[in-house]
Amino acid sequence: MLKKAFVVIIGLSLIACTSIKVRPVDDQLQVRHMCIQSNPKVIRGDFLSVLERGFQKHGITTEVYSGKSPEYCEFTTTYTVRQTWDMAMVLADAEIWIHQDKRQVAYANYHLKGGGGLSLMKWQGAEKKIFPVMDALLEEYPSTEGM
Repeated sequence: MLKKAFVVIIGLSLIACTSIKVRPVDDQLQVRHMCIQSNPKVIRGDFLSVLERGFQKHGITTEVYSGKSPEYCEFTTTYTVRQTWDMAMVLADAEIWIHQDKRQVAYANYHLKGGGGLSLMKWQGAEKKIFPVMDALLEEYPSTEGM
């Protein structure tokens, strides 16, 4: 009986540890290039490169800028990231906004519920957590991986 209860508790701790909400980019926008505003408040060193690779994986070139968006950037991305401590820093929340000429056209949110509970997946790097979010955000833009 105790063993069965332990299995149930472990199973429940692994279920629904993350929440992903996405309003994807419409393929009719024909995004080919994305300007990403660097967020100096984000201290997670791998996040920006993961974000860039997420776009590039779907055939969208990227460039990073600081401050005001360059005039030629039709599409821009901004982001925030929050981490939490659980024996190591854990990516707990990420939000990604995509704008076309200052009008929001897409949004994605990654949230680690309850700090990830007992799930070992909470310690995965940004790539494992954010690539599925980027795939959902860019679902109408075919992946170039494996081509």
